[in-house]
Parts: sequence; C-alpha cells; structure tokens
Amino acid sequence: MTDQPHPPTPAPELFTWEFATDPYPAYAWLREHAPVHRTRLPSGVEAWLVTRYADAKQALADQRLSKNPAHHDEPAHAKGKTGIPGERKAELMTHLLNIDPPDHTRLRRLVSKAFTPRRVAEFAPRVQELTDRLIDGFAAKGSADLIHEFAFPLPIYAICDMLGVPREDQDDFRDWAGMMIRHGGGPRGGVARSVKKMRGYLADLIHRKREALPAEPAPGEDLISGLIRASDHGEHLTENEAAAMAFILLFAGFETTVNLIGNGTYALLTHPGERRRLQRSLAAGERDLLATGVEELLRYDGPVELATWRFATQPLTIGGQDIAPGDPVLVVLAAADRDPARFTDPDTLDLARRDNQHLGYGHGIHYCLGAPLARLEGQTALATLLTRLPDLRLAADPAELRWRGGLIMRGLRTLPVEFTPER
Repeated sequence: MTDQPHPPTPAPELFTWEFATDPYPAYAWLREHAPVHRTRLPSGVEAWLVTRYADAKQALADQRLSKNPAHHDEPAHAKGKTGIPGERKAELMTHLLNIDPPDHTRLRRLVSKAFTPRRVAEFAPRVQELTDRLIDGFAAKGSADLIHEFAFPLPIYAICDMLGVPREDQDDFRDWAGMMIRHGGGPRGGVARSVKKMRGYLADLIHRKREALPAEPAPGEDLISGLIRASDHGEHLTENEAAAMAFILLFAGFETTVNLIGNGTYALLTHPGERRRLQRSLAAGERDLLATGVEELLRYDGPVELATWRFATQPLTIGGQDIAPGDPVLVVLAAADRDPARFTDPDTLDLARRDNQHLGYGHGIHYCLGAPLARLEGQTALATLLTRLPDLRLAADPAELRWRGGLIMRGLRTLPVEFTPER
C-alpha cells in the first residue's frame, strides 16, 4: 500500500452530527492531506473515500470498480452491517445502481427513453401545476416548513405520475416515502414495512398493467407500461426486474430532488445577494441565470454527498493509493465539487458560474438518468417560490437547523420560512 505523507494536524472526525451540519472543512482537510482515505464507516465497514475532483472523475468512470455488492470482500465482523443497498433482498438487486454491463447497458437502454429531453419537456406543465398547487396550500399562512410542505411532496407526486401510479394511490406513496426519508435506510421497523409495502404495491401494479396493456402504445405512455412493453418485445425484462427498476427510480428520483430544492433554497436564503440577483433576472423574464444557478447549487451543496457503493474487482491505484480487490470505494461528490484545483473560489456561491462541470449527478455510464427531470423540478420550484413569495426568509437560526444523517444523501430535516402572505 502506498504511504501518504504524515499530516501536520489530526484527521477530522467523520460521520458525527457536527460533521453532518457542515462536512466541508473536513473534506478540505482530506483533499489536502489524505485525498484517498481509508476509514471505518458507522456500520463498521471499512471503505476508501475519494475526495479530489480528478480522482473522483477517474473512479466514477473506472469499470474495474463494480457496482455489484457480490464483489465486496466483507470481513466477518461486518457481516450484515454494511448497509449496502439491496444486500438484504435478492430480487431488489437488479436495478441500475447495483449492476454492471452488460445487464446495466440493457436496463439503462430500456429506461432512458422515459427521460429524453422531449419527454421531460412534455412533463413541464404537470410539474408547474404541482408546484403551484403545493404553494397554494401554504401561501396564505405567511409561514411554512418548505421540506415537508413543498420540497418533499413535489418530486414524489411527479415521479408517481411519470411511473403511472394512479393519483388515488399517490398519497400512500407519500406516506411510505416519508417514513423512509425521515428515518433513513435502516433495515427494521417502520422503514422496512414501508419498503415492503411500496415494493409489493409496485409488483401488483406491474402485474395489473401487464394484464390490461393495449396492443399499441398510447401517446405519453407511462414508464411502467413502457418497461412492460419492452420486456414483451424480446428484451427479457422480468416482472421482478421491472418492479426493482420502478422502486429504485421512485426512491432515487424523489430523495435527490427533495434535497436539491431544500439545499438550494437554503443556500439562496443564506446568500441574499445571490437570491436578489436571481429574482431580478426572473422579473426581467430571463432564464439563463436560473439554469446556471441550479447547476451551481448542485455543485455548492448538492443532494448526493457520496456516490453509491463501488467495489474493486482487481488491484488498482487511485490518487497514488493502492486499492485491493474487494475493497469498497466511495466517491465523495461533495468534496470533489469544492476542489480548488478544479473550481475557482469553490466555497463561494456564484449563480453565474460558467465553467461548472460538477459531479453532482455522477459521471460515466452510471450518470443519473433522472437528471433532466430533477433539473426541471428544481428550476420550476425555485423560480416559482422566489416569484410568488419574493420576501421569503428563514424563520430559524441556521445553527438550529438539523441535517439528516446518512451516508449517501445530504439534506435538511426541516426548513422553516416566513413571508408576506398571498392575498
């Protein structure tokens, strides 16, 4: 193993509540002193953290790093404690986050047609309708918790619509997803029951849709029907695969957008100059700053802190550090996107930043398929909030806000705000 220089100061403590509140100083220390750092995670599993932009980009595209947990060389003391998505239930394994080519190539090709620019653009009026309806629900009160009343329900209803979940069932999904987002991905209790209910519902819905599917696709056919139709035309997508795919699209498609809207709004409220700059641009009917602004919010404090698990399938070297076969590798997107070797003034929020090839949605073959939909939701949500509630302001001391603990996602538990009520 390659030795790294002995740092002049002690390594920061990771994965504490203090760290969750502001991880960026710790990541700056790691980038400088231990850019590829082996650490013990809260689960007891040891993994490598990759923190520099160049190393992160290399690792995200390196096919010697597998997404399949079967490659994990798990020590005896950590059996059952890894928290690796999908390890507990084999039928949940066959989704885009846990497989490699050629299966990944096949499944991604089937799903990608739902997220084309044209399909997402057609969905824009529905996203605007949902956004306005949710703001209508609290605009007259003069205060709100923007996480629970806005950032959370918007993407859950949107992704349910896209999947083809009937609207009369979507509140059930809101309840199940709420349990998961409030309590994290733990294996027991209400979270496990919610996962089981959601998974069972999707399996039943897929079966019912398959039975009732017309011979020819209808315009704007929902994603689940599209997956079923593809499997019926020689693509060999089983009902288990379709259910697992729908589950991960639902889960990954809503929590990342909750955090994009929540973290983005918080960043704007704590940078009033940038917020006013965006509001002036929107008032003038300009959209360029909104587009670059959402990209900057993704870079500055993005919804995904660490990319999902990867496992070395053979010896390799990242950032001068030797990685052994079977070792887990976690790419720290939040650290890479604040790397001063790649971004000028990386700790400064600049909504007009142009040279901004951030890694907020990943890189390589596992780049987030739902990124166009998330961008649409983020732009629509922020533009509508700032236009309809122009004096939006925090209703709590930033030091009092709490961030959800977890390994992959980064987001606020609550975001209390005040504003002049709409009449």
